[in-house]
Amino acid sequence: MTATLNPYLSGNFAPVQAELTVDELPVLGELPPELNGMFVRNGPNPQFLPLGRYHWFDGDGMLHGVRIQDGKASYRNRYIRTGGFEQERQAGLALFGGLLEPSQAGFKNAANTALVWHCDRLLALWEGGGPHAIEVPSLDTIGSHTFNDKLTSPVTAHPKVDPVTGEMMFFGYSLAQPPYVKYSVVSSKGELLRTVPIDLPVGVMMHDFAITEHYTIFMDLPLTFRLERLQRGEPAFAFERDRPSRFGILPRHGDGQTIRWFEASSCYVFHTLNAYEAGDDIVLIACRMGSTSILGASPGSHEGDNRQIESDVPLLYRWRFNLKTGTVQEQTLDDRPCEFPRINEQYLGRQTRYGYAGKSASTEMPKFDGLLKFDLDDQSIQAHSFGRGRYGGEGVFVPRPGATMEDDGWLMTFVHDEAQDTSELVIVSTQAMTEEAIARISIPQRIPYGFHGTWVSFLHC
Repeated sequence: MTATLNPYLSGNFAPVQAELTVDELPVLGELPPELNGMFVRNGPNPQFLPLGRYHWFDGDGMLHGVRIQDGKASYRNRYIRTGGFEQERQAGLALFGGLLEPSQAGFKNAANTALVWHCDRLLALWEGGGPHAIEVPSLDTIGSHTFNDKLTSPVTAHPKVDPVTGEMMFFGYSLAQPPYVKYSVVSSKGELLRTVPIDLPVGVMMHDFAITEHYTIFMDLPLTFRLERLQRGEPAFAFERDRPSRFGILPRHGDGQTIRWFEASSCYVFHTLNAYEAGDDIVLIACRMGSTSILGASPGSHEGDNRQIESDVPLLYRWRFNLKTGTVQEQTLDDRPCEFPRINEQYLGRQTRYGYAGKSASTEMPKFDGLLKFDLDDQSIQAHSFGRGRYGGEGVFVPRPGATMEDDGWLMTFVHDEAQDTSELVIVSTQAMTEEAIARISIPQRIPYGFHGTWVSFLHC
């Protein structure tokens, strides 16, 4: 497809080419004086016109960062210079295919999905390969990170860092051959301690997972990859509605033999909010869809099947897995479509009262027109609207330094004004969600819609 025909290569999904460094950005409102760090967001930004059909997940990773210090803000954006990126830059054109149309050169590690800060190191992530280390605050690419050559699998885009022990847990999945999942634990000092296989009956797209204080939760969901479909000229990925969802609960330092599987209704989950232990129960909260067609993996047609309506509509949802009885309870927590859930990660793996998510807009393209704050105790919701014709991304929770309350902090996200074709970093107080943003930082160029971000506190650098 050409850039004019593919919606992910037009409008504010289209890439930007300039890599800028700009100091002293204009600020509307006032930046909290205690903020000292850098907001960084990852996302796809192809440097050349892609080969064949382009999927949003394919583009080269680009980091957009806003440094905040002493009440002032500066901006820089940098491509993540992966091996594939450098090969294409030298050739002067795209060489690698994408999810919808692989090329003879195969796939490249685009490093375009998410970020994690662990052991004083920022890693850029793409679930089909290993991470890339990034220098802060320059956002220059240091290179591939292999945990001292101990890495033997891809790394999920969503590792989990235990805020108490400092351990980082991640997994990597394989589509074509077993073991379909490998699970790893990294020490607080950055040493890869162990990698164990997790047995699955078939390869699946496993985008995220969850941890509690003592357990790790895997999701074997029916978005499967089968080579026999590809050989018949069909998409290799398909959502198999008749397969149940399976959730595997593993002691954090256990092996694949100690995992316990629970079956639940067929669904798909891209992102988890959190998980925790409550007596004999393991509780998981995530954004759940009845099915998904995100990779062209449309669910089978069932005339008169009301479940079809749920396809691709993510709702906040809760599962309770009882370790004593083996039973599963499921519950929709709210009927407002939302995605990219986040919490105050100082409480990750423990029971939290609050969760946050992007409020899905009623548009054909995946956009957020606001942010939601969920009070999971009294089941209430507060919403922040970006305003008419303004769309943003994931709201990253930034805790106030020294805060004693879970929701004392801010949500940060880039917002694009489609009428003005301008972008801002918007900062919203999580204790005043319905009010205007406390600060809006003007960015000197358009920031395309992207994926996940993080806050790097310079107090810890």
